[in-house]
Parts: sequence; structure tokens; C-alpha cells
Amino acid sequence: MGVQIDSGVDVGLIQHYGNPVAEARAMADGRGVVALGNREVVQVSGPDRLEYLHNITTQHLAQLQPGTATTMLLLSPTGHIEHVLHAVDDGHRLLGWTEPGRGAELVAFLDRMRFMMRVEVELRTDLEVAWYGHQVPAPEAAVVRDSELGGSDVFLPAGTPMPPEAVPVGMWAFEAARIAAGVPRIFVDTDHKTIPNEIGLLGTHLDKGCYRGQETVARVHTLGRPPRRLVQLHLDGSLVELPPVGAALELDGRAVGFVGSSARHHELGPIALGLVKRNVPVEATLTADGIPAAQEVLVDPEVGLHVRPVLR
Repeated sequence: MGVQIDSGVDVGLIQHYGNPVAEARAMADGRGVVALGNREVVQVSGPDRLEYLHNITTQHLAQLQPGTATTMLLLSPTGHIEHVLHAVDDGHRLLGWTEPGRGAELVAFLDRMRFMMRVEVELRTDLEVAWYGHQVPAPEAAVVRDSELGGSDVFLPAGTPMPPEAVPVGMWAFEAARIAAGVPRIFVDTDHKTIPNEIGLLGTHLDKGCYRGQETVARVHTLGRPPRRLVQLHLDGSLVELPPVGAALELDGRAVGFVGSSARHHELGPIALGLVKRNVPVEATLTADGIPAAQEVLVDPEVGLHVRPVLR
């Protein structure tokens, strides 16, 4: 049955099935399956869906090919991340997942932005998400997107049983693998002030213009440096505790950021993600809720200095 998580954003999911180390190895080998039933699934259908999403999100979507994974952001006018959708289009509809408690607000926003376009937006409570390792075949009727962690995000009818050949993996091993890979979880490793530059979401979030908040993202990238930067934290392994989400990161008794998610990795030990002020020395040891934490750079604090605008 597994041990359930009893608090936090993933309450109700399985923490582990008895041996987190074995589960981590099964995940790394591609034999694991992780039930992510609390992710909320949004469907966008209609002939104008890709053009519509292209116009209002950070991503190039107008020519998105069926089966190609994408992650789109919706920003505030000042560039702060308000919504995220990890999605794939199957040629007839686009399915995507967002974090628990965020789906209804996202659907409402997308619905308000439809205007005269031939688009329908709905929350699919009859579908759920699971992560499948690359050695586990997805059910024939499932919609599949490549995951940022390797393997696949699989959209399934709610209640679909786990494949008999799969190794069940809990959130302990899954979150540890995500943190080790440096993949931030929007709304867990970020706050209401986060802009894409601070967590390394550049690439297609910069070479597409004309989306809400684009001016801030482009200005920070080409003229300045992000005010904060995402770091991986290697925590003191001699202590039992892990810092809670939102705990202060301090340097010499002064708050310089906050901790997002944390976990115990089967090889790296206790690790976490955090957002710190850009000018914090990268070699400085911080404290996370009193726990010593060494930094590993994920976002270059001087990234803006490597880019120069082309003057014409």
C-alpha cells in the first residue's frame, strides 16, 4: 500500500513503498512508475487552440507538432509567473498538467482570453497523471509527453492500475531525482515574485516575443541580471531534519532567500532547491532553518553580462 504523505502540497500521495533506495534505483533504471494523482489536468481543444495559446503564453506553439512536449508559462504584466502548464498536443486536443489547486484558476483565465477564437477549455477531473520510466510501456489509449526527468508524463483515465511489470515509486525518490536534476517545481520552488530568468527558464521563453510580461523577461536578460537565482543546496547530512518549504536561507544571520523543496537522495544525501539573492557569493555556506547548506550554482548570477543587445 505504501506510506502516505500527511501534509504539504502532495498530501495523500505515496511517500514510499517501503524501500526508497530501491525505488530510486528502479526510477533511474527506467522501471519505475510514480502516481501523480494530485496534478490537475487541463484540456484545450478546438481548431484555433495552438494559435490561441501561442498568442498568450511564453512558448512557440502555432506550429507545435503532435506528440511534442512543451511547457508554457503565463506571466503577469510585470513578468512574474502566474500559471504553468506542462503539455502535449495529440493532433486533436492539447492536454497539460499543472500543480494541485491551480487548475480551476488557470481554466478560468484561459476561458476569459478566448474572445472569438474557436477554442474550448476545461478541467479534466476524469484524467490523472503518472510518471513512467522509459522501460515501462504506456497504455495504448494514453496521451504521453516526454518528461523533464527522462521517461514520460502519462495522461490516463483516473483509477488506471499500475502496469504489472512496473516498480511502484513514491514521492521520496521522485522528488529527490527532480531536485538532483535541478528542475524547479513552479509554486513550490518559486513565489509570487519569481520571473523566468531567476530559475533558468530561458530559451524559447526569450526568442518568442509578444506575450504578456515579455518586456521584463527580455530586459533582465539583455540589459541586467536576475535579482535572484535558483541554487541546489547540499545540506548537512549529519542532521535528521530537512528544512520546510519556505524556510529562510540565511548568511551570517541575514535572510538572503528561501528554501523550496527538499529530499534525501540515495547517492547525494539531503538536498534542496532554493532561491537566493543574486549577489550572495556562490561559495558561501548558507543556513536553511539552521541547517548548514552548501550551494551548487544552477543559474549563473552574472548571466546578464554575457548578453549584449544588437544596436541598429
